[in-house]
Amino acid sequence: EKMAIHVVQSGDSLWRISQLYNVPIPTLMEINGLESPLLVPGLSLYIPANTLTNRFYEISAGDTLWSIARRYQTTVEAILAANPQINVYFLQIGQRITVPTPLKMNMTTLGFFVPYSIPFFLSVFDQFANQLTYLAVVSYSFTEEGRAYVDLPDDQIPERARQLNVVPLLMIRNITAGGVFSAELVGTVLENPTFRGNLIRSLMNFVEERGYGGISIDFEFIPPPRRNDFVTFLTELKTALGDLVLHVNVHAKTVDIPTNPIIGGHDYRGIAEVSDIVAVMTMDYGYPGGPPDPVSPIWWVEEVIRYSLTEIDRNKLQIALPMYGYDWILGTNVTRGWSLNAAQNLAINSGAVINFDPTAMSPNFLYWVGAEGHIVWYEDVRSYEEKYKLIDFYGLLGATYWETRLPFPQNWDYMDQHINVQS
Repeated sequence: EKMAIHVVQSGDSLWRISQLYNVPIPTLMEINGLESPLLVPGLSLYIPANTLTNRFYEISAGDTLWSIARRYQTTVEAILAANPQINVYFLQIGQRITVPTPLKMNMTTLGFFVPYSIPFFLSVFDQFANQLTYLAVVSYSFTEEGRAYVDLPDDQIPERARQLNVVPLLMIRNITAGGVFSAELVGTVLENPTFRGNLIRSLMNFVEERGYGGISIDFEFIPPPRRNDFVTFLTELKTALGDLVLHVNVHAKTVDIPTNPIIGGHDYRGIAEVSDIVAVMTMDYGYPGGPPDPVSPIWWVEEVIRYSLTEIDRNKLQIALPMYGYDWILGTNVTRGWSLNAAQNLAINSGAVINFDPTAMSPNFLYWVGAEGHIVWYEDVRSYEEKYKLIDFYGLLGATYWETRLPFPQNWDYMDQHINVQS
């Protein structure tokens, strides 16, 4: 079986790759979001060649490569080719191997969309609607008395989602007029039973009036003293929602520190018991204003998953995949963001060599603007595949994407061939 991901080597050309995999050049360019036929070493290209799906498997007592191949409807040869490091005669219990299999992964997915432009949404949504179970429409905030209001117009979006068999969720955040998350705003409303009631009633009015299938909550920096009030609010909200979906986004953590101003307000266990889905925001390990670091390194994502599973039922747990990368001016913490597709094309246009960090399982590159050095950490189809393998391996519900306005065509094509998205 040919590999579905081709990593460009020095001297590769799009023509050669097209010949190698028997895929037309325009198809390769479209799927990989390439602006020109130029390539750079280290670039990951997704090849739609009906390949097998790579999945993780952990060796347990009594396993043989033959029994694993049979279970996954594949061959011993395919397993050996995918794991050059293993000793056939000495499989170690607990060892994790990659199994190429015709059996796809199953996931429930959610894409966030911030509707700065409704025409833009309507023009791009068809490209990835098949890969989403839910669409969270990032349009709502609330006042200090707990009255929800429309921050960005969402007209036509819930209707279009339903037409394409995607469940639209009303997304609400504790965002002020300046577009900043406010701990004070959310604290004021959560501690007051009247204001909580206002928020639930006004949310339900919007849900019913606009045809939403539920609500996605993104309350960030909840003051730690309001930790239990947040669970109380979610319990009351779920009662009001009934069969509609309650989806809650929480800060990523690897340990619970109830007094911490960022993660303390999220009681994973309490939240998970009353919610339908909990999405842990496994992104911004490298963050704007901080030092250059991968945005979502695989070792950290796995640590967050392992901690989360001590508090949250795996059937309710999603992790977040960032659809953006960050660009730091070297020697500073000055940061800007790029969509994944723009980051990749920036590397190509700069003639940069793309490095794939084996510990983070994430790509990065250096480029120069005159004498000013830049480092960009981003994600590509290889780093996404590693995260999908983890989601599948731990039996999690699935993934969220922040945010689908940002182009990353490789991902949607990868999902099309390797993931059964639950509708």
